[in-house]
Amino acid sequence: MAASETHPVAASVLPNRNADAPAAFDLDKCVHCGLCLNACPTYRELGVEMDSPRGRVYQMVQVATGQMEMGPSYIEHLDLCLACRACETACPSGVPYGRMIEAARAEIQSAKAQSKLPESGAERLIRALVFGLILPSRRWLRAIGALLWMYEATGLRSLVQGCGVLKLFGKLGRIEPLSPSAEMPTFFASYGRIFPAEGERRYRVAILGGCIANIFFARLHEATVRVLTANGCEVHVPENQTCCGALHAHSGEREQARVLARRNIDALLPGDYDAIISNTAGCGSALKEYHELLEHDPAYAERAKAFVAKMRDVNEFLAGIGLTRAPGRIETTVTYQDSCHLLHGQKIRNAPRELLAQIPGVAFRELPYSDICCGSAGVYNVVQDEMAAALIERKIGYANATGAEIIATANPGCMLQLRAGVARHGTGQKVMHVIELLDASYGGTKL
Repeated sequence: MAASETHPVAASVLPNRNADAPAAFDLDKCVHCGLCLNACPTYRELGVEMDSPRGRVYQMVQVATGQMEMGPSYIEHLDLCLACRACETACPSGVPYGRMIEAARAEIQSAKAQSKLPESGAERLIRALVFGLILPSRRWLRAIGALLWMYEATGLRSLVQGCGVLKLFGKLGRIEPLSPSAEMPTFFASYGRIFPAEGERRYRVAILGGCIANIFFARLHEATVRVLTANGCEVHVPENQTCCGALHAHSGEREQARVLARRNIDALLPGDYDAIISNTAGCGSALKEYHELLEHDPAYAERAKAFVAKMRDVNEFLAGIGLTRAPGRIETTVTYQDSCHLLHGQKIRNAPRELLAQIPGVAFRELPYSDICCGSAGVYNVVQDEMAAALIERKIGYANATGAEIIATANPGCMLQLRAGVARHGTGQKVMHVIELLDASYGGTKL
C-alpha cells in the first residue's frame, strides 16, 4: 500500500464517534510499511490485503474520516481478525493493534445498539445471554457445567457423537469436538479458601479462577495451586472475584468488561497480595490492561494501575522467583506452542521454556512457527471455524514433525484447539499446560 494512500487522522475531523472508537493518535501510528503481513495468520492463509493488519488499520482510518461506511464488508474483515496481536510484535512503530481492534469492534456494537447497523434478534439474544448473563454468573456457570457433566457421564455425548447426527447440523457438527468436558467438583468449590505454603512462606498470592475455566479446567487450577504452594506461596482464592472480561472486550462489549474489571479490583486489590496470578494467558493479558480499560474512570483509574502492577502470569511469576522445590524426573519429549496473548500480548516468551528446561528427563523440541496463532483466539474457533480449522491443521503438521509426545502451551483455549487438532491430524500427542507438566514432576497431575 503506497504512502500516498494513507489518510492521517486528526481528532478534529472525527464526527461524534463512540468513546471506544479507535483513537486518532493510535490510527496515525501505522505507517503502512507491511512488516506485519507475514506475522498475520489470516494474511498468510488468504493473501488478501484487507485481511492483514495494515489493511484493517487502513479501513479503520477510512471509517474514521468518513471515506468508508461502517458496513458489512468492514465488519467482515474485522471479524476475521483473530486479535492474536502478532502484528504488534512485528511492528517497528509500536502500533497498539490489540487496543485498536477491540475499540473498532466496540464501535460496531455501539452502532448496532443504536440501530445504525442491522443486528438479528438471534444475535442480540445470544450476546445478551453469553456476555450479560452466563459468563459473569457463578450460578449459571455451575448449572451449565452440571448439565454438561451429566450429558457426558450418562454416555449421551458418546452416543450423539457416534451416531453421526451432528453432521446434519453443519457448523454445530464441526465445532462439537472443541467442546471440553466439565470437571467435577468445579474450582468454584475452592473460592474463599487459603492454601498454606509448603515449608517457609515466601510469598502471599491470589489466584484468579476466571469463568469458564472454573468448570472445564478445574484440575488445571488445582495443579496451579499445588505448584505455587510447593514453591513457598500461600495461595488465596478470593471469594468475590469474577470473570476477567477478556471475551467481552474482544467482542466489543467494553462497558460490560469495565463492570467486571471493577468487581475484580474491588475483590483482589484490598488483599495487598505480593502478586495476583493467572494461569490463562488470554485472561492475564486482559487483566494486565485494566489500566487502559478504566483510564477515563476517575474512581478506578489509579486503582487499576495498582492492580496491573501486581498481575503476573503463573509462568512469569515462577520463573521470576525461582523454584524452591526441585522437579522430579519425567522421561518424555515436549514441544511448546506459544499462546498469542502470552507472547504477543504480555511479551513473555522465555518463562515457559525455562520452566520446562528445569524438569529432568524432558527433551525439548522447538515447534516451527510456534509464534503463529493456532486458531483458538477466544471464541474465534466457534464463530470463524473454517479459518480456525485451516490454521490448526497447519499447526499440528508442524507439531507432528517435531516427533514430540506432548504439546505444551500456556492457555486453556489453546489447549482445546490443540486437542481437537490432534484428534483430527495428530499422532496421538497429549496436550498439557506447562504448569500441569511441572505438577506432574511433583507427583500431582498424571501423564
